[in-house]
Amino acid sequence: MNRIDRKFKQLKARKQKAFIAYVTAGDPDLAMTKKIALALERSGVDILELGIPFSDPLADGPTIQAASQRALKKGVNLKKIFGMAASLRAKTDMPVVFMTYYNPVLKYGLERFFKSCKACGVDGVIVPDLPFEEAEDLKRISRAFGIAAIFLVAPTSTRERIRKIAASSRGFIYYVSLTGVTGARSKLPPEVMSKIRLIKSLTDKPVAVGFGISGPAQASRMASVADGVIVGSAIVKIISKRKNTIQRITNFSAKLARAIHG
Repeated sequence: MNRIDRKFKQLKARKQKAFIAYVTAGDPDLAMTKKIALALERSGVDILELGIPFSDPLADGPTIQAASQRALKKGVNLKKIFGMAASLRAKTDMPVVFMTYYNPVLKYGLERFFKSCKACGVDGVIVPDLPFEEAEDLKRISRAFGIAAIFLVAPTSTRERIRKIAASSRGFIYYVSLTGVTGARSKLPPEVMSKIRLIKSLTDKPVAVGFGISGPAQASRMASVADGVIVGSAIVKIISKRKNTIQRITNFSAKLARAIHG
C-alpha cells in the first residue's frame, strides 16, 4: 500500500475527504516550491500534486501555462525537480503526485523516470495527454516500481469507458469537472455532482474532482460527493503575485481544508 492508498484509507476512517493541492514545480523557484509544499501540508493539504513545467501544456489554462513558462525560464527540468522532491520527502510523509505530459517522460526514459520517482519518494503520476489505451508500457513500468498511474475521466466519458479507466487507474480516479482547460471558475457545470455519483457507482476506487474549483464554497460542495477535491489554479495565482506568498497560501489553504474536511 503506497502513501496515496494509505491517506485515503485514513481519511475514510475519519469520514473526511482528501484535499489535493497543485503547484507548478519551480515557480517561482525550486527552493520556494519546497517551502510552499510544506506550508500547504501545515494548512491541511493531504496530497500534493507537483506540476512538471512543459512548453506545450494541452490541459492547462493561462494561469498554469504562465507558471510553467516562468519555471522553464529559470532552467527547471526533470532532473532538478527530482532533486527537490527528494529533499521534500526528507521533510514530510505527505503523498506526492507528479502531473506531467508524456513528452518529458518519454525523453527522460520511461524506466529511468519511474526509477527516479521511486528513489525520491514520488507516489503517483498523472499524464493527461496519454489515454489509458496507449499507456500499457507506462502502466507496466509504474506498477513494477510501486508508483500509482492515475487516469482522468472526462464529462464526455461513457459508462463503458469509465469502467475501463477505473480498472486502469491506481491511487485514485481524477474526474475533470468540465470540458476545457484548468483555471478557476465562478461556476461549475450543473451535471458535475451527478457525474461523480455515476463514477462512484461503477468503481470502489476513490474519485477526486479537479479543474475550475476556486474557493471553499465550491470545494465543500464537491466534497459532499467526491472522495477528494483538487485545487490548482487558485493556488498558483496566489504564487504568481509574489507578495506574502507563504502567509497568503496558508490562509487560503486552511479555509479550503476546513471546507473539504467538513
